[in-house]
Amino acid sequence: MAASSDEHPPGTASGEERPPALSGKPAPASASVEEGASSTVQVVLSPSNVWRVGFAVAAMVALVFFLHFVLTDAGSFLFVVVMAWFLSLAMEPPVARLARHMRRGAATALVMAGMGIAAAIFLVLFGQLFLQQVALLVESLPDVLSAVTRWINGRLGTRYEISNILESIRLTPQDAAGYAQDVLGGLLGLVGTVAGVVFNAFALVLLTYYLSADGPRARRWIAGLLTGRFQQVFVSIWELSTEKTGGYVAARLVLAGINGSTSALVFLVLGMPSWLALGLWTGVVAQFVPTIGTYISIALPVVVGLASPTPWIGVAVLIWAVVYQQVENLTLEPRISARSVDIHPGVSFAAAIMGAMLFGAVGALLAIPVVAMLLSVLDTFGTRHAIEPALTPPEEKPEEMPGEVPGEEPAENLVEKPQEGPGGAPADTQQQTPRL
Repeated sequence: MAASSDEHPPGTASGEERPPALSGKPAPASASVEEGASSTVQVVLSPSNVWRVGFAVAAMVALVFFLHFVLTDAGSFLFVVVMAWFLSLAMEPPVARLARHMRRGAATALVMAGMGIAAAIFLVLFGQLFLQQVALLVESLPDVLSAVTRWINGRLGTRYEISNILESIRLTPQDAAGYAQDVLGGLLGLVGTVAGVVFNAFALVLLTYYLSADGPRARRWIAGLLTGRFQQVFVSIWELSTEKTGGYVAARLVLAGINGSTSALVFLVLGMPSWLALGLWTGVVAQFVPTIGTYISIALPVVVGLASPTPWIGVAVLIWAVVYQQVENLTLEPRISARSVDIHPGVSFAAAIMGAMLFGAVGALLAIPVVAMLLSVLDTFGTRHAIEPALTPPEEKPEEMPGEVPGEEPAENLVEKPQEGPGGAPADTQQQTPRL
């Protein structure tokens, strides 16, 4: 049967291949594949490729094991490193001032020596008193709860009892005793690990010194790994985060010291039991627990004062807390925190909750400085645009001042955004190269 012209082109017998075109070009690799079929790709595994793939897989496995080790076994030491870094940032303002007149290592040693001397003086003067007051406060907590329960029953006509409250939350006296034994065992275990505590303290001091004294050297080393256009961006981010985050941590420490010392003095004058321990509690919690720290810090002294033989002490403590908070918000905090980052209370609270969920109490304390650093970088390198007037509700539109053109921004609000140079750095960083 003769082959049709559709199946076999002229000049080509059935079952034979067509010769390649005489165009001087090599025949395509897919000449033997019918038109419309997908071409096949051959992968040649040479010895060099096999070794590269093996090294890549081994590196990935080693990285996974290293991350597992860091997050599980080395988690406590990682926290020590992070805390040392934030302490070095908090020391940066005085170290930078002293470094203008002496070597940076000597300036760092002088600042750390001053901090150590201050801590030693405090422990010598108030260490034993502080421990005694903490023990007395812990022992008096059941009596405080009983007094509060009696006061509520007398005012509201109820008949609450501590045993009923414990049963309502499914906490029997046996369970409470078991929890107390567990806590006591944990405390004894903590006392037994004195060597570990000493090692962590020594590592914290040593890492803080090196991170503060060799900060510029580390910055130059990291900048040397980058190209020219990214070096200026990196140095700008480093200096900005150091200034803003260090200012935030230092401001919190100063405010905590002022709040704690003044509160302890007021508690002493009022005759508050455990005045020193409650004063330190007030200062630390009010400054380092976001949003609700102010209320939590003063709630415990107020309850202790109300449960004391003279309940008017609790009322006086509450009045003192309100007065001091107004003074701090209007005078102290704006001056001390002028060079740091202003963090919205909602953002700081969310950051603390996330840090606590990830890394516990230490994560909650360190989350806010991390957010402060990120916000400072975002405020500097982020681009903000004017909002269209039609998108602004009438009640939020600012009143127009005399002499202003309607619909235009006031002159004081028109802050010119510095032009960005290569790599996203501001133009002034391109004209003046930061010192490495």
